[in-house]
Amino acid sequence: MSKSYTGKKGQAGPGILKILIVLAAIAFFAYTSVVGLGANGAGSLSNVKLGLDLAGGVSITYQAVDEDVSAVDMSDTQYKLLQRAQSYSNEAEVYPEGGNRINVDIPDVTDANAILADLGNPGSLEFRDENGNVVLSGTDVAGAVGVINDKYTSARDHYLVQLTLNDEGVKKFSEATAANIGKPIHIVYDGQVVSSPIVQSAITQTTCEINGLESYEEADRLATTIRIGALPLQLEEIRSTVVGAKLGEEAIQTSLKAALIGFILLAVFMIAVYGVMGLAADMALALYVGLVIFLIGAFELTMTLPGIAGIILGIGMAVDANVIIFARIREELAAGKSVDGAMKAGFSKALSAIIDGNVTTLIAAAILFLLGFGTIRSFAQTLAIGIVVSMFTSLVVTRFALRGLYQLGLQSPKLYGYREAKAAKEKKPFDFVGKGKIFALISIVIIVAGLVTIAVRGLNYSLEFSGGTSTGVTFTEEMSRERIEGELIPLVSKITGDNDIQYQQVLQTSEQQSAGEYQVVVRTRTLSVDERLQMQKDLEEAFGIDAEKITAETIGAVVSGEMRRTAVVSVLLATLAMLIYIWFRFKDIRFGASSVLALIHDVLVVLTAYAVLRWTVGNTFIACMLTIVGYSINATIVVFDRIRENRKAEPRTDLREIVNRSITQTLWRSVNSSFTTFLMVFVLFIFGVTNIREFALPLMVGIVCGTYSSVCLAGNLWYLMSTKLKKKEN
Repeated sequence: MSKSYTGKKGQAGPGILKILIVLAAIAFFAYTSVVGLGANGAGSLSNVKLGLDLAGGVSITYQAVDEDVSAVDMSDTQYKLLQRAQSYSNEAEVYPEGGNRINVDIPDVTDANAILADLGNPGSLEFRDENGNVVLSGTDVAGAVGVINDKYTSARDHYLVQLTLNDEGVKKFSEATAANIGKPIHIVYDGQVVSSPIVQSAITQTTCEINGLESYEEADRLATTIRIGALPLQLEEIRSTVVGAKLGEEAIQTSLKAALIGFILLAVFMIAVYGVMGLAADMALALYVGLVIFLIGAFELTMTLPGIAGIILGIGMAVDANVIIFARIREELAAGKSVDGAMKAGFSKALSAIIDGNVTTLIAAAILFLLGFGTIRSFAQTLAIGIVVSMFTSLVVTRFALRGLYQLGLQSPKLYGYREAKAAKEKKPFDFVGKGKIFALISIVIIVAGLVTIAVRGLNYSLEFSGGTSTGVTFTEEMSRERIEGELIPLVSKITGDNDIQYQQVLQTSEQQSAGEYQVVVRTRTLSVDERLQMQKDLEEAFGIDAEKITAETIGAVVSGEMRRTAVVSVLLATLAMLIYIWFRFKDIRFGASSVLALIHDVLVVLTAYAVLRWTVGNTFIACMLTIVGYSINATIVVFDRIRENRKAEPRTDLREIVNRSITQTLWRSVNSSFTTFLMVFVLFIFGVTNIREFALPLMVGIVCGTYSSVCLAGNLWYLMSTKLKKKEN
């Protein structure tokens, strides 16, 4: 290799043009992300719609009490709830979930607990005469509002409820009031009499008044009860969340900081390890971030905290394809090809592994989106967008930028890792197959320890899996265990009447610690709205806490049961789908079976970590498991793709040698790829808020054990199936 590495005549111009095009695209999407397009700033980060966990507010899920409900009644109920919710915020949303549930999201409100109390648990509303006959139902009431009549000063006529009836209601009420003048008509909500106004005259109009109330508060409370009960269906609250806006702002700031720091570290790592190729990858990565943000705005996706985590995780995974390509380029250089030829061959030979790896991860994201709900679906959306965009940036943008740098004159093989590739080629393959029993023993010991732990003391289920109410309190001073158990727990026990109160001191971020903030999460039985309000009031009075620093979440038994089933079903479906896909792509069931066994290993090892370390099994558990499954299979496919390639090139070579050489050839690709993803997740753990840290910690374990299973177990399993089972068949 003694030839000159200066660019050929006429190449510098196209090279400069390519780099300028890439830089222009990066600048455009960077500008769009910050400023946006047009007068409304379309496409900017500031215009992205925020979920409740970032904007703050209240989210409630109601379920119809009756199992058989009509679509018309569900639609009417949804409409009335929307009208009520939009009286608090124009950004409120009410949407169905399944056939008998309705979600109410009211973002960016300052007194979320009060709104939750006002919405209440919609129940049945009836107007009955003295004999108990129902003369009017909730569906006949169009509206109710508490008012102050300034014309009169006496309490009897000063505080009123203005009642509005629909046409059917007017017809019913005119007959009932005409027959009951001088008698009471009882207003009954959920079987309880809440008021008994006396009929003074026949009512024949759409509006009437209920007087005799002693205060405006009483009038407003009665009007609220009538409005709640005036729904076509009787509903019960099965899930609710209250998040303060300040906590949401902190989550955004810390997440953006994590993304920026992670991106910088990743960019430096890529240049340090891959030189010119790393520089091209960094350009593609910058464009990747801009494209993802642009697409989130274009599709009008709601951004949530797990969604941001999906983007940050995607940054680490986006360079995975580049690592595969660069490893291939170095191998071609070591084989004697020129830089130009090595680049062409590297992209071509890496294509199948990149496609297969990303498709399997997309399968996990699709199942997560279909079976998940709420913020977890947001994570699935951003993860899926990131996977698709990363394929484009790695296969198209990286190649375009790399060609540009090459044409600029950066053509020396040393700049592309020729020495490292030559040294790796001359290195003797490690005997992975020979150490297979040791690898298997290590895994068995870990998994058995986890299963025993689960059998003895079970898993530490969070609210989502066990049901109940979780209250997060951020104190402005450090709370020792003695103060928590001596002051906080007795306060909670007084409200709940329960002495078995669980609590957890949350590991704080550096920003929270510097601000003197310490969070404690208290888990109790399911609390009513009144109990939640009382707890907020008592916490504010006892500890001087800002209401914005108190969050609450309630999960009913129905939802927690569904979460447990969803966790199992989603992992099983993802595993089955990947087995079928790999079987189809590799035309060999042994590749599919061994990859699935490696996946089961990863799931059990992470489950062991959850059990032994008492990590909370919560709403991020499903997302964590499916992400690990998708990521692990990606690394396994790279190994299998190399085994398939080497077998085709050397059909007479011993399988043991092929497996050992294939794993050795892909080893540093597996390590570097895992490190880039691990780096981003680690930054998330360091700078993220509580919910994100609970997701990042097991994910780091999953990345490590996924790399281990891909390198040390998957190839060995395939080898055993290809030799031992084949002998038995013969």
